[in-house]
Amino acid sequence: MSRNIETDNLNEVNELLFWVEEAISKNHIKFYEYKHFSNIREIGNGNFGRVYRAKWKDLDQYLALKYFFSFDKATIKELVHELELQREVAFHDNVINFYGITTQDQEIASSGMTKNYLLVMQYADGGSLQNYLKGNFKNLTWEDKYKLAYQLACAVSCLHSEGIVHLDLYSSNILIHENKIKLADFGLSRRIETLHKQQQLDLFGVIPYIDPITFFTSGNDPNSLNEKSDVYSVGVLLWEISSGKLPFEDVAYDICLAMRIREGEREATIFNTPIEYANLYRECWNIEPDNRPSMFEVVKRLKAFISPSNIEVDNLKVIEDMDIRNSSHKKSKIIQAIQNFENTNESTLNSIDDINEVKKTLINVIVEIIFKELNEEKDQDIRNQLILDNLNSNKITLLEIYNWLLNNQNESNYIFLLGYFNYHEIGTDKNYEKAFSLFKNASEKNHILARYYVGLCYEFGNGVVKNGKLAFDSFKKIADEEHALGQFKLGYFYYKGISVKKNLKEAFNWYEKAAYNGNLIAMCNIGLMYRNGEGTNKDLDKAIYWYNESADKGNQDAQKTLNKLLKIKNRKICTVS
Repeated sequence: MSRNIETDNLNEVNELLFWVEEAISKNHIKFYEYKHFSNIREIGNGNFGRVYRAKWKDLDQYLALKYFFSFDKATIKELVHELELQREVAFHDNVINFYGITTQDQEIASSGMTKNYLLVMQYADGGSLQNYLKGNFKNLTWEDKYKLAYQLACAVSCLHSEGIVHLDLYSSNILIHENKIKLADFGLSRRIETLHKQQQLDLFGVIPYIDPITFFTSGNDPNSLNEKSDVYSVGVLLWEISSGKLPFEDVAYDICLAMRIREGEREATIFNTPIEYANLYRECWNIEPDNRPSMFEVVKRLKAFISPSNIEVDNLKVIEDMDIRNSSHKKSKIIQAIQNFENTNESTLNSIDDINEVKKTLINVIVEIIFKELNEEKDQDIRNQLILDNLNSNKITLLEIYNWLLNNQNESNYIFLLGYFNYHEIGTDKNYEKAFSLFKNASEKNHILARYYVGLCYEFGNGVVKNGKLAFDSFKKIADEEHALGQFKLGYFYYKGISVKKNLKEAFNWYEKAAYNGNLIAMCNIGLMYRNGEGTNKDLDKAIYWYNESADKGNQDAQKTLNKLLKIKNRKICTVS
């Protein structure tokens, strides 16, 4: 039996080698005589082989030679697989060019073969992305970083469009040539099937880049990995481009780190990172693959960053007018819905159905407004006035919309808004008990705002017995879905020690997440913690930065504190001078 297996393996190897030799003989693949290479020097190595730099004949140009450690059946399959994939994407400007094949005469005892094939490829003069960032990061502008991120996303998107999943994206495996991203090594999807136990252990060297879904499955199941796994890796790489650092560089890449990442731990956003950019890579590394954007979406959003208006960042501000994605997206929906509504005049409202559709649109607009204003922690009076303005401009009274809600409690938005009116005494008497019941109902339909108000009711004992733990749990569910509303409340609970042990570091982490998601009060609280050195190192510049962010978004209280901090900084500068 074992002889048959060995014979089958050798036959398969011979078939693969025949494929390579035939491609060479028909000039589908260029063959390079190894003896014409000179000045050969190793420039990198990995689990499967080494890469050398070499000159070809008398040309003043370097090429790269990719050499495989063990030339057995698995390696031959890897070689053929990579050749096939290279042909599919060779046209793309951000993919390393494949030139051909060369061979070394070398006896391979296990297979009986006398040739060792090496890939001849484009030499990347900037080395790996990791080394490039290490040597050039101080000179990179945000425009430079955007371009690198965009080129990376374009290259991966190209692979996906050709049905290829890379599955081996990390900064040592991404190359730079003439300051441009060059993607290489597309064969890991096949490698996963052939990894030996020792090679599986070597994967710990790239743990921060690996889709955490891998840690949920037994072994390295190829079926658990797909395009969204590449999106996760790209998210980590976007963070690395923004920071110039390796992810978790001060931590051992071991099973403990893998478990922490699986539980949701991620690198903190670097100071001065544009909020839109931070939001994007955080979405990419979401624990749930289905909640990650596609590579096409990543490319589209990164492309929007690269424009003449994207001016260099100064010491206090990130790119101007780059609003938080969730807020700007919701704002555009609100404006569009209102415009659609305003364009609907009485002559077009020929039936009760038409009128009801208009009311539904207006209710959805109002809920969007509430979400946006709450997310930014705007004042309650401002929210109420916006609601009234929208109703008045469309000639609908509070009583009319309230009665309509009473009779149409079939959607979560309607149930929530009815609870909101009862909670804040809008168009009706204040009734916390009724409001809580409505919020509870809508939250069971996964309505984010309703769940937030359930937390508020438990926190303050409005309409229900006060219960800090249930309040915390409600806010935690929202926070885990990347909503600033819940993140801000968790920061507050940890800062004050409400229902949890006081923990300034945790408070800082949650406030920071809420701040990057656009919460204006969280921005101030982060500024205060930087100013006082609470949960983080004391840093006046970062305190000024966050107060400035909040002030720029319309927080007048932040502007007052910002003016005080700037005076303090100026006094220090004068003293030093």
